[in-house]
Amino acid sequence: MVFLLAAGALGLIAYSMNLPNAPAPVAQAAAPAAPLTRYLVAARPLKAGTLTREEDFRADPLDSVPTGAIRDTTEDRSRLLGSLVRKNLDTGSPITSENVLLRGDRGFLASVLEPGTRAISIKVDAESGVSGLIKPGDYVDVVLTQVAANADVARRALSETILQNVRIIAIDQEIVQTGQTGAANNTATAKVAQTVSLQLAPEQVKKIAVAKNLGSLSLAMRSAVEPRDIADSRTISSCDVSAEIARQNAVAGQTAAVVVYGGGKVQEYSVRKQDSTAGCGVLPKMARESDTVVVHAVDELEAVKPQEKRR
Repeated sequence: MVFLLAAGALGLIAYSMNLPNAPAPVAQAAAPAAPLTRYLVAARPLKAGTLTREEDFRADPLDSVPTGAIRDTTEDRSRLLGSLVRKNLDTGSPITSENVLLRGDRGFLASVLEPGTRAISIKVDAESGVSGLIKPGDYVDVVLTQVAANADVARRALSETILQNVRIIAIDQEIVQTGQTGAANNTATAKVAQTVSLQLAPEQVKKIAVAKNLGSLSLAMRSAVEPRDIADSRTISSCDVSAEIARQNAVAGQTAAVVVYGGGKVQEYSVRKQDSTAGCGVLPKMARESDTVVVHAVDELEAVKPQEKRR
């Protein structure tokens, strides 16, 4: 009996040793968490009527997504630049299609304009439009430059500020993807604006309409912290910019022409002025008819002696 029990135990041990090894349990990898969708919210309090800028937004996940909430994408951020805030927004308030009016939407310009003002557009390029760096909501000065080819060299080119503290309400600048692959795929380039819309008083609209036909218009960016009442009414001419032109203008202003008719002869003298103080502020010679003195002499011209040739 003992022998049989021992044999059975040895048989069970041998049988268990010949069984195939059971595979170890494999731990299943946890599924990656789905990325949270981020939406654009106000980065600071925005007042109704504000023209939005890039720094007015930030991206946040929302616990409750309102209808029309705008996602944080390159395209949506581009569309929001320069849009009109329809109602006051607190910091962190979601940006929706209901509380902003996008550029290009019907009635955009009419909604942006303050009561009693008008909108007019001017053509700009990379140079006259501050290289595309101006944005809706910025304030600029409008500078008129005129060049008269037949004018005296001292006043041939004139530049003056014709409007100050003008609000930009629209610009045709767009942000587009470069379309390149790799690291540059997420970069964006800015198209330089071709037209800029200004908010003006009715009289200022007429002034711009005339200025367009007088010369070229340029925009000068104003500082955000600069007082709005700072004026710049001085006209700058070629004489103010070039020291050589100023010198030539001063020399030309020191003499005058005297033409003497008499005895069947015509003689012209160049005489020095006693009170010659010509400078950039003096009108050019061609504009001063009194610089040429005409004398009709009945007697002989001996009365005009070289040493007495004074004006």
